[in-house]
Amino acid sequence: MNILDKIVLRKQQEVADAKALVSVKDLEQSIHFRRTPYSFKEFLLDKDRTGIIAEFKRRSPSKGLINGTADVAEVTKAYNHAGASALSVLTDLDFFGGQREDILAARVANNIPILRKDFMIDEYQILEAKAWGADIILLIASILSPKEIVDMGKLGKSLGLNVLLEVHNLEELERSICPHLDAIGVNNRNLADFTVNIQTSYDLVDKIPNEFMKVSESAISNSTTIKQLRLAGFDGFLIGENFMKTDNPGIAIKEFVSEID
Repeated sequence: MNILDKIVLRKQQEVADAKALVSVKDLEQSIHFRRTPYSFKEFLLDKDRTGIIAEFKRRSPSKGLINGTADVAEVTKAYNHAGASALSVLTDLDFFGGQREDILAARVANNIPILRKDFMIDEYQILEAKAWGADIILLIASILSPKEIVDMGKLGKSLGLNVLLEVHNLEELERSICPHLDAIGVNNRNLADFTVNIQTSYDLVDKIPNEFMKVSESAISNSTTIKQLRLAGFDGFLIGENFMKTDNPGIAIKEFVSEID
């Protein structure tokens, strides 16, 4: 059993526990359930922003503890002020140290799109994302069937959410494309063993239909890579631990952005 298998197995129990604690009706009565999500496309393509989707992540299965002291509101506000186009907030507890409160805190502190970064295996999680104030949901092709991607994408769009499909290879891309998506992300990290290779993005960028925004995810650690990925055709760049592994993620992104211009 690889890391991804363990995550999905645990996620099944986690979702079952959540359903027992919080009903769909309770989620639908959340104050955030009535808000109109921000447009991912509008912010990602805004020339005054960077295209960076800056992530708040405390730990990971591959690196262990990345940053155990950062404050989510403080860090995400700094990301926003530095020109991030969107925020990615981990909500997986067992493997990434995330929690619902993180996305709620980021929502209160920011006026840009927020991605609920998690392993979505059940439509209930999409309702959670809406109730917690997320604007974007992530559908990971490697853990979902084509039908699940269609159904979950359709539900997300019906709630006004933006839908980001994540793929790692051509097979996942070809079997997963459907109308209910806004963007397709190429994860340069293999979720089976968590190894990374930026070449994955270059191999797949031209295979993604131009009707979708194109996002490169992970293994982005310098401004030169951003410039090269942009030239290759990518609109967005999800950066995870590069900022979080520093003592001050807010200063780290500011310095990073200054090198892009």
